[in-house]
Amino acid sequence: MKELIVISGKGGTGKTSLTACLATLAEQCVIADCDVDAANLHLLLSPRVHHRTPFVSGEMAVIDETRCNQCGHCQQLCRFEGISPTPPYTILPSGCEGCRVCAHFCPQQAISMVPRQCGEWYRSVSSAGPMIHARINVGAENSGKLVSLFRQQARQLAEEQQSPWLLVDGPPGLGCPVIASVTGADAVLIVTEPTLAGQHDMVRIIDLLEHFSMTGYICINRWDINPEMTRTIRQIAEQRGVSCVGLIPFDRQVVSAQLKARPVIDQPDSIAAMAIKDLWDNVHAILSTP
Repeated sequence: MKELIVISGKGGTGKTSLTACLATLAEQCVIADCDVDAANLHLLLSPRVHHRTPFVSGEMAVIDETRCNQCGHCQQLCRFEGISPTPPYTILPSGCEGCRVCAHFCPQQAISMVPRQCGEWYRSVSSAGPMIHARINVGAENSGKLVSLFRQQARQLAEEQQSPWLLVDGPPGLGCPVIASVTGADAVLIVTEPTLAGQHDMVRIIDLLEHFSMTGYICINRWDINPEMTRTIRQIAEQRGVSCVGLIPFDRQVVSAQLKARPVIDQPDSIAAMAIKDLWDNVHAILSTP
């Protein structure tokens, strides 16, 4: 089984749309949407949930009303505005950071810490194959723990299905979720765009991959809106030992496909779809070589 992680240094580069297309092109593919802060891969692949599991991470404070004398000491100590400002004092889930200060200093020992349910993760069947994805609660934070859980479950599912491919839609940026999404993968596909911001963030991702001795490739989306910047980005990537495996042109058919809630690869007259097919052929050839 080959595991390909699709990431970008910033949001809006077309990473999720490209992942949906690659999943459609791949045969016997298992998909994992690890971009749970802004999960939208399900909008293009229409998964049917077969199993759902609560995701628990960290702790939050709970006040025992039978022991609390409303002294307000906890409210004065909380630096995160996680406790209501006036009596009766209650914990505000969106503000509690689980730091335990209120529980430690409560004179009545009326505050305890309980596991925090951050959302749910799902095991589904999508139009492109089995899929692992999630929905986190409002205000809940994504973490490397959740991404690691997703990849573990996706790998297990891929082994059960005897799937040759595991495609992961990774989170944007460089934080803990991104690190958790790329470590141990066979290859990482960086989706960038021909802008200064795209160039800057691509370089940061390459730095990250070098630190972890990871193999990376780049794909430049909407390359033809700025051919000169595209050349610059390719030169920088090649100087860092990162090959460009695809150039996707600007194509209004992408928006048309999104309005239909389908990957653009389903649009037979799309120039972007043809470029994505070439990209997949390149990636498939590289990762299939012993």
